[in-house]
Amino acid sequence: MPTIEPDLHRSMSSKLTHVVVGVIENDHGEVLIAKRPAHVHQGGLWEFPGGKLERGETPFSALQRELQEEVAIQLEAVTPLIQIPYHYPEKSVLLDVMRVSDFHGDAAGLEGQTIRWVSKARLIDYTFPSANRSIMQALQLPDCYLITGDFQDKNAFLAKLGKALERGIQLVQLRAKQLNEHEFAELVYAAKRLCQAYQARLLINSTPERAIEYKVDGIHLTSKRLMRCSGRPLAEDKLVAASVHNRKELAQAMRVGVDFIVIAPVLPTMSHPAAASLGWDGLQQLIEQADVPVYALGGVTKGHLSQARECGAQGIAAIRSLWEDT
Repeated sequence: MPTIEPDLHRSMSSKLTHVVVGVIENDHGEVLIAKRPAHVHQGGLWEFPGGKLERGETPFSALQRELQEEVAIQLEAVTPLIQIPYHYPEKSVLLDVMRVSDFHGDAAGLEGQTIRWVSKARLIDYTFPSANRSIMQALQLPDCYLITGDFQDKNAFLAKLGKALERGIQLVQLRAKQLNEHEFAELVYAAKRLCQAYQARLLINSTPERAIEYKVDGIHLTSKRLMRCSGRPLAEDKLVAASVHNRKELAQAMRVGVDFIVIAPVLPTMSHPAAASLGWDGLQQLIEQADVPVYALGGVTKGHLSQARECGAQGIAAIRSLWEDT
């Protein structure tokens, strides 16, 4: 797993208090959390260890110092997880969150704070600052988001989906706009059963009403549906994702309160080779404005994962490379 070098780390806004955060995971898949002292901002809530950058520090060196001072962890290497600009009434912060991939030492609360190793599934049992919601979501999301593509019939569809799930896909968007309502419903129920067998989550590219009726894990909003939303279309226990192509759509996704977004097109695609694409710089610029996990879509494959992460993305979303090659 690569270490973030100072000159590779993406730019930060000078208007926000820059805070580095470490998501430390042990060999049992548990993450380390600590309870904030009662007298500080957001006191009494739980958090992932970290702290503010000091003058002249890089994010990596700041996190090294903070983890050593706070929890006796000697940091060796990290990978980017997510950046979150967040505005509290009393202050604005930029959480620069890194997944700690290599460390030494036995965790201890060196400042008298309570610390705990907690499974990712049990994090919802603890109260965190509002800005941490997207960290929790990023920890639950995989690095690949499959969007279903063309298929001949229901059996062919399920065969393709089954192969993808066998390869480890854990997040699926069912996209089948060519079907009528009855055909679509049949396909959704069959896909739901198959995804449940592999403990994968299924979102449908459809209306919120259908997502509620079919009792799937969530909905993926097209950019058109997103722009028509006046608020979050599903309850908090369901996933809401959206397609975003520009700053206007990104701002709407933040207002609606989506759980993650897909930004496209990053690179030229085989289906639209002449269409304008964002490129990696354009992707990074949009990601820096997002406060939720982001998947890169358009001409990308699993081979682009590290490059997408360097831009701040959760991972990649794809049809051709994740569906058509099954």
